[in-house]
Amino acid sequence: MTTAPEDPSSLAVRGAVGDASWEQLQRFSRLLIERGEPRGVIGPREVPRLWSRHIVNSMAVNSFIPRGARVADVGSGAGFPGIVVAVTRPDLHVVCIEAMERRCAWLDDVVSELDLRNVDVVAARAEDVRDEFDVVTARAVAGLDTLARWTLPLVRRGGVLLALKGERAAEEVQGAGRVLRRLGAGSWEVHEVVSPLDGSVTRVVEVRR
Repeated sequence: MTTAPEDPSSLAVRGAVGDASWEQLQRFSRLLIERGEPRGVIGPREVPRLWSRHIVNSMAVNSFIPRGARVADVGSGAGFPGIVVAVTRPDLHVVCIEAMERRCAWLDDVVSELDLRNVDVVAARAEDVRDEFDVVTARAVAGLDTLARWTLPLVRRGGVLLALKGERAAEEVQGAGRVLRRLGAGSWEVHEVVSPLDGSVTRVVEVRR
């Protein structure tokens, strides 16, 4: 039996994103619970922590994305962080890149239901995409060394890769240094972003070309 999700309505999330984005996030969360979980897009254990672990966690990249940027979200899955970024940053154009047909169908449905005119869904593996973006985002896709091989070729010169990582982010960065340099990264840094929902810390690895 699915446990009820968190209720962020009395907390600071609404203030962090504004009323319009807040309403869209609420709709997205309902879609995930009512349709995404039955379709296997998210597991039933994720529903109780949908906001803290997934939606608000995805918002952590927003402050590192310049206004008007063209963004690729690699391995979008259920829509994290790509759909959340598109909803909370309507100034951006977001391309959700997802290899699994079932997940692409889900993303297409979400884009249609939420009328997200700033989102395109591309059914492909990242390494097969021939394009360049101002920003590439990724969450729970692969270790940083592997992720860099897949994503840095998509980042234009002067652009940035933003990878959402866990507590061992600094160790991943240290271990991936040689690969990052070989792929043309100019600098990298781990940022800690405090959640407006529960005060937890999300780590964003920023890799610049």
